[in-house]
Amino acid sequence: MIDAHCHSSSIRVQADARRAFLLMADGERQGRWALGSWKRRTVGKQTFVGESVFTGAETWVRIHADPVALTIDYEVGGNEGGLRFRNAARVFDGPVLGHPEGTSVITLFTWRLATQSDDAWAQICSTHETEMFLIRALLESGRDCDAAPA
Repeated sequence: MIDAHCHSSSIRVQADARRAFLLMADGERQGRWALGSWKRRTVGKQTFVGESVFTGAETWVRIHADPVALTIDYEVGGNEGGLRFRNAARVFDGPVLGHPEGTSVITLFTWRLATQSDDAWAQICSTHETEMFLIRALLESGRDCDAAPA
């Protein structure tokens, strides 16, 4: 079944789950892989703003991270007042899924807004799939460690 309301993208990486979680939960470091909110800067408690590589428009993000469950909820909007739940991520320790020690699986979810066009939905889905490869490259190259963890 093709899910018309939610899209998920997953990737296995050669990095432990804690390190993968720290990258996914760090708002500034997300600015190195989140194409819809590139070059992020901190503007408030767990609130960040970056720019879309597609339009150049500002994209605001507020992060709610749970380091025990290894889950992250992302509120996203065009301005601080427009922030609303939009995306989520989950990190699994590789061995939980039968993969070797020192690996993890990262899954990114997005839900379709009722107002979103078919073209905009296709763009966000393919963007998240591309972002999985950027996340893996950062983790496996060690370039994810350039900034302090959240």
